[in-house]
Order: sequence, then C-alpha cells, then structure tokens
Amino acid sequence: MKAELSYLDLINLCDNAHPPVNGGIPPDATGFDAEKLVPLYLTPSLDSAIIGILRPVIVEQLKAENARSNELGLRPLWDIRVEESTYRLLRNGRVGPSVSFSAWCDKPSKRTEAMREVCERWRDTGLFADVCGPTKWRGELYPVYKEPFGVHDHASSVMEGGDESRLNYAFEMERSACALFGVVTYGVHMSIYEEREDEQGNRSLNVWVPTRSRTKQTFPGMLDNTVAGGIPSGMGNFESMVKECMEEASLDAGIVRKYARAVGAISYFFREQMRTSKGWLQPEIEYVYNIAILPEVDPSVFTPRPLDGEVESFEVWGLAGWSFMKQDKVIEELRAGKFKPNCGLVLIDLFIRLGLITAENEAEYMELCTRLHGRFSYEIW
Repeated sequence: MKAELSYLDLINLCDNAHPPVNGGIPPDATGFDAEKLVPLYLTPSLDSAIIGILRPVIVEQLKAENARSNELGLRPLWDIRVEESTYRLLRNGRVGPSVSFSAWCDKPSKRTEAMREVCERWRDTGLFADVCGPTKWRGELYPVYKEPFGVHDHASSVMEGGDESRLNYAFEMERSACALFGVVTYGVHMSIYEEREDEQGNRSLNVWVPTRSRTKQTFPGMLDNTVAGGIPSGMGNFESMVKECMEEASLDAGIVRKYARAVGAISYFFREQMRTSKGWLQPEIEYVYNIAILPEVDPSVFTPRPLDGEVESFEVWGLAGWSFMKQDKVIEELRAGKFKPNCGLVLIDLFIRLGLITAENEAEYMELCTRLHGRFSYEIW
C-alpha cells in the first residue's frame, strides 16, 4: 500500500469490483477479473428480477446442492442454466447463463427457510469458512430485495393471508453469507462532529473516531465512523441508526432522534481482498447520517462511549483551519489506509458536503463525487 493514499485511491480500495457479466471479459484479464460471473435471478421466469451475482465456485456448489437434493429425494432448490444448450433469454435481450430459485420456491417464507438450511449447513460443515464459518457467523438476518434501489418493505407489513408478491422484499438470509451470493446489503453510518471558528475567522473541525475491537469478525482494530452498522431485516434505516448508537456508543435514543440528520447515501461494489484472498463480491449501500454538535447544546451528551464490545475506544480528532495538512490526524490516518474501507468513503462524503474538498482544491473532485454513488453495473448483470 502507498505511504499516502489520494482520495481517489481510497475510493478504489472500496469500490474495487467492476465485474463483467455474461461475457465482456477483457482479453488480457487475469485472476478474479477473468472470472465469468452468472446473474442470480429470483425465479425462472423471463421477467424475473436479478437479486445477486455468482462466482464460478458458487455455481459449482449449487450444482452439488441439487445433486444432494436428488439423492435425498428432495426437490432441487436451484434452476441452473449455465451450459450453452440451457441458456435463457436475459432481461437485456441477450441469451446467456443464469441461476435462480426453482419454481416451487416461490414465496419469501419458502426462500428464507431454504436459505437458512443451506447457510447453516455450510457453516456446520466448514464450507466457505472464511466467510460464514463458525467464527464468522453473525446470527443476523439481512433482507434481499427484488429491486436493490427500491423500497425497503418486509413480509411483516402484509396482513395475514395478504399477497406477498406485491412486496419488493424477496427473502432474508444470514448476514455473513451475503457476499457468497453477491446480493446487495445495506447499512447506516454516522459522523458526530463539531465545527469551530476562532476570533480570526479560522475554521476547524473535530470528528469522533472509534477504533474497532480487535476481536470483531470483520476488519478488527481498524478505524471507523463514529457509529455504523448493518440494517437488520424488518427494521427501518433510522431505527437501525438509533439502535447502533446505543449499542456501540452508549448514545441516548432521545438525543439521537432529536439531533441526527439524514444526509444521503453512498454505494460501492466491494471485492474482498484485504481479510481474505478469496475475492467474494459485496455490493453495498450505506445510508449516511450526521450529528453536528451545536454550540448552544452541552457537548457531553454527544460523547460516545463503548458499550457492546464492538468498539475498543473513541477519540476526537481535529482538522485545523479547514486545511488538509499532514499534521491533521484524521487525514493522516485516512490517507495511511487505517480506516475500514467504506468508512473512508463516508468521511470523503462528509468533507465534500462541508466544503473541505472542493473543485478548487481537488483535481479529481468530479470523479470523487460520482464514484461515491455507484450502481454496481447492475443494469448489465
């Protein structure tokens, strides 16, 4: 890793997957870039939504799953069309390989139960242990939607006997296994900061920065945004933020509800190459919140303190005079790659919104702005 990363370098560390699907692999591609990925459809029908993206090793494992089901006299879970003679008409008008749930697995509850059985069995047998093995298992369900940029609804919102087919919600699955199926996941990130201005008009910024626990399953010991976490299935974005604020940082729910502000979202397509060399695919959307500490409010009510063991410590770091000088610790640590990759993107987004990164002081300003809001090449999956 470079001694000092540019802001675009930091985005490239996180938004580092731009995979071709169903062809289009550059002739000089090597390693992961040369893999032919297969779209994961929700159903075998021609108008089915695409819900994920599969690497060859997963496609082969799903073939083995079907063979196992046949041996046990069970209905195969997967409709697999990856041989040229079985290719399907894709939604972009081309013909190519595909995988979907079998036609019998046609409701959110059925898909949820099927995925629960598969993921738990993979955990217990040690298959893909680097992702969803016993030490990586989260015991938390994440939602999967037909349209990843659509509404976050849930089966619990449907009256008993109601029509679940109208929902965008497709099913839910174990959090740690999501990257195996390339499904989009969702989270919340918040920065707590204070702006100051002295008598000479010099402006400065203080930001609360946590260090992640050394025992966390993911990115142990790295720096983070003030509060961050995944959105559990069935819970709204803001309620997830309130929950994480209490669990991670001991912040009172009433304070968070009063002062936290939704300020947008970032999105990126991450290929895991830091913790493991396996290259699993994880497109993610993070809803972004701020708490700006107001001068008329007692700042102690915004002071985060570790609670659930996921954070080792919190420190407040400053940016002096709106400058990005090396002595500004948050910038120094950011450019040294010490922050969890997606947290670096959230900080860059914050600096753009506060006017610290501008078109006048950053040559790659427009590249930064647009790369923070990717669509994962979803249209060509």
